[in-house]
Amino acid sequence: MIETERLALRPFTGQDAAVIREKQITEASMEEVEGMIKAWESKTFQGKYFEMLALVANVSVVGSISLYEKTKKAASIGVEVFSDERGKGYAAEGMKLMIELARKRGYRIILDQVRADNAASIALHEKLGFETDGYLYENAKGHKVLIYLLCL
Repeated sequence: MIETERLALRPFTGQDAAVIREKQITEASMEEVEGMIKAWESKTFQGKYFEMLALVANVSVVGSISLYEKTKKAASIGVEVFSDERGKGYAAEGMKLMIELARKRGYRIILDQVRADNAASIALHEKLGFETDGYLYENAKGHKVLIYLLCL
């Protein structure tokens, strides 16, 4: 477990399935969510390193955060705080913890796609020192995104 005074990052367990289904992956069945949690234990996705962790505040799961290998030296971080827990600083604190974990895992660059219409995520990345060239790209899902980079 990685933690600060207010927030901890820990692997998801089967006991977290209900909260994930209720607050994050509502379209999935309990069995599907339990299967996802089991798959996360492998720490791989599409043949690359992938780690999905729970954001925990006051013993309650308040969101999720992932670290995904892009190349041997670059990774991306994805954070989602449940809607009823937003505005409390959990995303920034979780990102800082995950950036430190990425550094310890040997990554030197964090490369994140941020939807151009997501003002909160843009502000978060800029607050944490990420930089962008400001160019709009279209991602695989057809969304306009900005690429944010942070050198570790």
